[in-house]
Amino acid sequence: MNRHSDIVVVGAGPAGLSFARTLADSGLRITIVEKSPLESISNPAYDGREIALTHLSKEIMERLGMWQRVPENEIYPLRDAKVWNGSSSYQLHFPQPTQARGGATDRLGNLISNHNIRKAAYDAVAEQDNVTLLAGVGVKEARTDADGAYITLDNGEQLTARLLVAADSRFSQTRRQIGISADMHDFGRTVIVCRFKHEISNCHTAVEFFQYGRTLALLPLEEHLTNCVITIDSDKAGALLAMSPEELAADLEKQLKNKLGKMEKTGTLHTYPLVGVHARRFCTTRAALIGDAAVGMHPVTAHGFNLGLESADILGKLVMQAAQNGQDIGASSLLERYDAKHQLHTRPLYHGTNAMVKLFTNEAVPAKLLRNLVLRVSNNLPPVKKLITRQLTG
Repeated sequence: MNRHSDIVVVGAGPAGLSFARTLADSGLRITIVEKSPLESISNPAYDGREIALTHLSKEIMERLGMWQRVPENEIYPLRDAKVWNGSSSYQLHFPQPTQARGGATDRLGNLISNHNIRKAAYDAVAEQDNVTLLAGVGVKEARTDADGAYITLDNGEQLTARLLVAADSRFSQTRRQIGISADMHDFGRTVIVCRFKHEISNCHTAVEFFQYGRTLALLPLEEHLTNCVITIDSDKAGALLAMSPEELAADLEKQLKNKLGKMEKTGTLHTYPLVGVHARRFCTTRAALIGDAAVGMHPVTAHGFNLGLESADILGKLVMQAAQNGQDIGASSLLERYDAKHQLHTRPLYHGTNAMVKLFTNEAVPAKLLRNLVLRVSNNLPPVKKLITRQLTG
């Protein structure tokens, strides 16, 4: 069987679904291919990941009809943020802003669980008449030429389109098949995430704690509920994972010097390998990369999904404009404009983040001294602090 669409999207994660949603009123026929079963897309399970969303991401999600679908009591305000270094009591503080993107605000951003974002994106796309979702089937082969895109599925079905969009994770097989290379950095570390209840209020403050030997991020949800993100060398992760819930809570209390008081593990624990990815380019002949297939960030800046959402928004607007003007939606000039715009933001952020992580996880004495200097400079130079705050708020 041969199925023709205007666009084929590989990957029904938040980025792929958001891209399809940007084209709800375009009249373009879109086919989304996802190897996971439909149940896991339409009703995604909690996976431990809490996503820090910028004000720009909120605006995009509202425009796409996604924000309104997230339960209001599960949108958590992120008031301010702090960075601690090792045993030093000095902290880099990003206080609660009063303005963001030209309007008044009472927060740096918002925290929403990944499964709620995925659910909202699916529900928004499910009501579109111009989208066909093929779930439970993978892509065997993908290729493009000047005339179109050609996709062979695992079940033998053939798909053709004017444009192919890869949104199938930072380990994208589609990216590889269409000949786009990527810079990939394996940090050799494991991320362990779990929610904890605690006695003392978190004041809705996010904390990044660069300890010696591990990094601990605190993402405030309810006032006495925090998602704790432990990043540790993979060969040392087993010892933490072998702890009982009480032992793990006691370990965190010690690491935090009881800043949150007595802690109690609540919910399930999840682990992820830590690998950063940045594609050398975001397009080729009649194909583009979005989401983690384009850029997979280290989680320290909490910008992963924000960049994925921006990529879907940028490409979606260009494709919509071309469709409305009767132009080729897969033209090289269109895809190169997308590539240039998204690269301008992501490349310095990606490499800058990796450099910062390298410094703040280096245990050599000179590096430890330089860490404190970086924090003090960032704290006491208003232009630098303002630039970082703008990145945090989007």
